[in-house]
Amino acid sequence: MLLRSVEVFLRTHDMAATKFGRLAAHDPRFVLDLRMGRIPRPETEARTRAWMRNFEASLEQVKSSRITSAMPAPMQVKGAFHAA
Repeated sequence: MLLRSVEVFLRTHDMAATKFGRLAAHDPRFVLDLRMGRIPRPETEARTRAWMRNFEASLEQVKSSRITSAMPAPMQVKGAFHAA
């Protein structure tokens, strides 16, 4: 069920329902309508689920790039590599 996945996503990412609706479905009332019983078309549901997957993948990419950029660059000292 899409609503359950969306609610978990909102709690996990501490995101407002209206912001999610604007970003994922271009409709700020999207989540509110789901809560009231709206049943989205299969294409809308697939796009929404894909948006959530892409959002989480981009967060993972940002986290991993922060980790690697925080690591000190190795420097060469007398033919051997040492961490700075």
